[in-house]
Amino acid sequence: MSATHAAGGAGAAPPAPPVAERSVGLTDSAAARIAFLLREENQPGLFLRIAVTGGGCSGFQYNFDFDREAQDDDLVIEKNGASVRIDGVSLDLLAGSVIDFVEDMMSASFQVKNPNATSSCGCGSSFAV
Repeated sequence: MSATHAAGGAGAAPPAPPVAERSVGLTDSAAARIAFLLREENQPGLFLRIAVTGGGCSGFQYNFDFDREAQDDDLVIEKNGASVRIDGVSLDLLAGSVIDFVEDMMSASFQVKNPNATSSCGCGSSFAV
């Protein structure tokens, strides 16, 4: 996938953000948790794939899965032992986001702070753009 799309007539896809804006941040807390989970799985070449799919109550939802099949258009994030990949289509919806891992007395979860989301549901795993 290229960093830009050709401009066209009606219905043409808007241009993709510049490469610098097509990044996703990973907090130290998220990196530590991902690295821990990957060590627990103990499978060489394994990484965490973060993807956006249709569904949920707001239109899109985040998926976090272990994977070992790299794609040519993957954004690769390596931090403190964590290995994360995001496919190009999902990156269009996640550009500028920060992935965090939050633990409190009641729960522990990955959270996506997505500047592209115009609304989200109460559970935080579904969003609209």
